[in-house]
Amino acid sequence: MEAKSANTKAAGGDGFAVAGWMDRVGEFVTRHRRLWISLGNIETKAVLAERAGEAIDRPIYIAGLARSGSTILLETLARHPEVATHRYRDYPLIFTPYWWNRWLDRVARQDERPVERTHRDGIAITSNSPEAFEEMLWMAFFPGLHDPSHRASLDDPAADHRGFARFYVDHIRKLLAVRGRRRYVAKGNYNVTRLGYLLRLFPDARFVVPVRDPVWHIASLMKQQALFAKGQHDNPAAVRHLQRVGHFEFGLDRRAIAIGDPRRVAEVTALWQGGAEVEGWARYWTLIHDHVADVLAGSPEIRAATRVVRYEDLCQTPRQTIAEALSHCGLAAGEGFLAEAAERIRFPGYYKPKFTDAELAVIERETAPTARKFGYGSPVNDSRPIARRSQ
Repeated sequence: MEAKSANTKAAGGDGFAVAGWMDRVGEFVTRHRRLWISLGNIETKAVLAERAGEAIDRPIYIAGLARSGSTILLETLARHPEVATHRYRDYPLIFTPYWWNRWLDRVARQDERPVERTHRDGIAITSNSPEAFEEMLWMAFFPGLHDPSHRASLDDPAADHRGFARFYVDHIRKLLAVRGRRRYVAKGNYNVTRLGYLLRLFPDARFVVPVRDPVWHIASLMKQQALFAKGQHDNPAAVRHLQRVGHFEFGLDRRAIAIGDPRRVAEVTALWQGGAEVEGWARYWTLIHDHVADVLAGSPEIRAATRVVRYEDLCQTPRQTIAEALSHCGLAAGEGFLAEAAERIRFPGYYKPKFTDAELAVIERETAPTARKFGYGSPVNDSRPIARRSQ
């Protein structure tokens, strides 16, 4: 979810400036999506002749509310030798990943130094770092997905999505081919609304759903919203960039996922617009996690395909938590891989929640019943006091 990558340079070091060429090409791709879908289909015929109809082996989807640990999980899985993901370098020509990457492999590149990503959360990136870009494909076929007034769901079994399905499956095949890997991993927050559809498309898909204690989670969400709104104020291209890549979680064009009851979505939007950030985020946290809990409770198939990963478990027992997630995904890993991955993971030290007692009461009121569904608040397994003691 970056305005800044190895292909951009930040003005004044704020990380929100977008390179001029990227802004222009990104605009062209967005304005002419049908053209790029056609070019993607031509690429498929040219490069997949020998792999036509080849099955996608157990694709892995990391899906949950932003700031729940999804990037840590993506980076961990992306280091596995069997895994291919989208990378920063794939933008803006996402629709033709094979040709674009082959061209990038041939052009001279300067040595890159990792830079901290726009979120200022200690995660350093290069053009080869994994990133969430497949939302551009979904938006090209379903342009109303991010309209908060329309339900963002593709779970109707009777709907005809064959055009998208063919393009999407071929896109994954091409990405695997150009990376020389056999397993696809995607991080996409919005895929939390598509678990049923994805499981129909890939019956052996694996889902990893990160969750986080609401006190710390809401603090992190509010920090990012303030950071992105400030950074975009003087960088309108940064707003356009996030719109084009399909990231509406933060910033001047923040949008709630239209999931479940439209009245609840409208209430969240109204609270944000009225400046009630704590209550707005608390209700949004509950809205998303109620949906996750309902989907898991209502479908044994989705429940069996899903591993819920608590952020606190990831930070407190990283080796065990990563090992369990990899096992769920069907990825074998040795002690060296697990030890190296665990070494990178720790509780954030760059911010602490600073809620008043009244704000903590709002979070408790709005989130507690839903939080208990994920093990928060019980006497045995309660990480919320950890967050409060750290203020």
